[in-house]
Amino acid sequence: MLSYWLLGLAMMLVIEGLLPFLFPKLWRETFSKMVSLTDEQLRFIGITSMLSGLLLLYLVK
Repeated sequence: MLSYWLLGLAMMLVIEGLLPFLFPKLWRETFSKMVSLTDEQLRFIGITSMLSGLLLLYLVK
């Protein structure tokens, strides 16, 4: 079970690193826009991301 968690973490890190590696200027602009969002907007983005991930896990499983 631990190996699946580590595999998931590794995949997340690879995917998270793609944008700053391939498009650093776009990543910087996107990050600066996110800094200006309110806490509620960031929470909405976070819950949407989590629910999308759970839905994807459900569909794949």
